[in-house]
Amino acid sequence: MRVPRHIAIIPDGNRRWANKSGFKKHQGYSYGLNPGVEVLLLAKQFGVEEITYYGFTTDNCKRPPIEVKSFTNGCIEAVRMIQEEDVSLLVVGNTGSAMFPEELLPYTCKRVEFGKGTTKVNFLVNYGWEWDLSNMNTASRNRNSIMDCLYSKDISRIDLIIRWGGRKRLSGLLPIQSVYADIYTLDEMWPEFKKEQFIDALKWYDQQDITLGG
Repeated sequence: MRVPRHIAIIPDGNRRWANKSGFKKHQGYSYGLNPGVEVLLLAKQFGVEEITYYGFTTDNCKRPPIEVKSFTNGCIEAVRMIQEEDVSLLVVGNTGSAMFPEELLPYTCKRVEFGKGTTKVNFLVNYGWEWDLSNMNTASRNRNSIMDCLYSKDISRIDLIIRWGGRKRLSGLLPIQSVYADIYTLDEMWPEFKKEQFIDALKWYDQQDITLGG
């Protein structure tokens, strides 16, 4: 089976799952923590070299304060859990904003290795696509490549995007790195994650005609 080198995860549906499960909306985020680790372990098992998690966006910060606090704390805890594995960790997001959690600042300047550091893990926190592309004029003035001017320049091109929660959109996920990505969506909510969903996504990817425009 042809395995994607880089997979991005959009863990959507936490609030909707909480609603239908009898919880408050903000309580749904904590139920997405274990699935994040399970995905990482599966990715390592299948030989995926790099994985990106879409934590939260600058637009998500418009939600009620109790929800913002909940998903921010969820991202902090997720990063703590990821550190228990052999990963090379990078957190990317607008650190100049008050919405960026200071606990994650140590992981934003360069990759930090934990254990053997065998799998690259990128975590998007307080990420916005406009913020990421805001240095594009610098590329044209200095004739640098577009990638060199991205805040996310250390994240490679994405091969496969897996989105839970039934939506069929990128929601601003790394627009340059996603340009040739195949997108696999599931109706199940992120807290309803099962191992088989990830494996089915890999099988689906294996059947795609990967031409990169050629």
